[in-house]
Amino acid sequence: MRRWRIAPSDYPLSSTVVADVMGGIGTPHLAVSFLGAMQRVLPVTFCTIFAAGASARLETVSAASSYGQTAERTAARYIAERFDRCDPHMLWLNARPLPRQVQRWIGHHRADELVDDAYRAACYTDVGIKERVSVLMLMPTGQRAAVSFYRSLAQPHFSAADFALIGAHAVVLAGAAAAHGRSTESSARAAGPCIEPLRLVMLSQREREVIGQLRTGRTAREVAEALGVGVSTVRTYQYRAFRRLRIGTLKELLRHG
Repeated sequence: MRRWRIAPSDYPLSSTVVADVMGGIGTPHLAVSFLGAMQRVLPVTFCTIFAAGASARLETVSAASSYGQTAERTAARYIAERFDRCDPHMLWLNARPLPRQVQRWIGHHRADELVDDAYRAACYTDVGIKERVSVLMLMPTGQRAAVSFYRSLAQPHFSAADFALIGAHAVVLAGAAAAHGRSTESSARAAGPCIEPLRLVMLSQREREVIGQLRTGRTAREVAEALGVGVSTVRTYQYRAFRRLRIGTLKELLRHG
């Protein structure tokens, strides 16, 4: 059972895979879209998306499987029996201090590493799942999410190449999960559509860091201090990102954030 920070990747993402991921945003079929997208590049059987708010209360769950409604039923049991209290990834995310910018990790464990017998049986051994890899996300505002892919007993163990492949898709997966969460919030938020995660993927690593900081309400000077660069450097990355995101002002970024 281990977790590690996701390193920047130059792996070329397939437009078809990205489009499949984006297709589920704002629908009841988010996990279906994620599962279909990733099955284009590697063998996986289940997909789940678990998200929690700043209070660590489980708020959003989506699940899909390659056979029937197995994942959906398993997710329903996960909620009913509060297995988030046994889930090592969700427990770890809930214990993390809030960061100054979005953080993402890869989490991995096998079924036989789980301590809680009931959780292991209900969500792994009883449904033929032996292994899980997750994209874990922690927001400065306290939201937490785990986008997970699972392999069945009939499939090979995840390899180093598989970890790298999932890590390469982490930004688009995490961005889509975050966008989905925003799209399902109260309709009282009338600021219009959020920035497409597909456009966010087009930003450089540094541009994403700057935009992520600005979206939390920090000033350019505060962002510069957080990143250890000059204000002029922050402004340069900011306006490069604005051009790619097709927005003109900081106010527009916050309105669509």
